[in-house]
Amino acid sequence: MDTRSKVYLYHTTVKWTDHRKGTMSCEGKPNVEVATPPEFKGHEGIWSPEDLFVASANICLMTTFIAVAERAGLAFSAYESAAEGRLELVEGKFQFTAITIKPTITLESDTDAARARELIEKAEANCLISNSMKATVTLEPVIH
Repeated sequence: MDTRSKVYLYHTTVKWTDHRKGTMSCEGKPNVEVATPPEFKGHEGIWSPEDLFVASANICLMTTFIAVAERAGLAFSAYESAAEGRLELVEGKFQFTAITIKPTITLESDTDAARARELIEKAEANCLISNSMKATVTLEPVIH
C-alpha cells in the first residue's frame, strides 16, 4: 500500500470585467461569467461565489457517490440532487452555516435501497469538498 502523501493542485483565474462582474477561467475549460449576487448589490442571472460554493458540495457528493456506487457494483438508473446553503451573519461576518443536499437516486432493483442509503452516506463522509467546509452538510436522500 502506498502511504506517501498525495497532493493535487488546482488553478483558476478571475478577471474583473465591469461593475461587480468578472470572468472565471481555468486552462482547458470554458470561461464562466461570475458576479456578486443580487442580495449584495450584484447581478441577476450570473453565477456567484455563493452559488458555486453550494454547487461544489452538491457536485462533489454526486461524483463521490458515482465512484462509491461503481466500486460497490450498485446498479442505479438516475441520480439528481438539489442543494440549499444557509448564509447568515455570525459574529458580524457572513458565513455559510449549513448546506442541505437532497439527492434522489433511482435504483434498478428495489432490493438495493438499504445498500444505496449506506453508499450515499459513505459518499458524503468521503466528499473532499464537504470535508473542507466549516458549514454543516446534511443529507436528505430519497431512494426509489
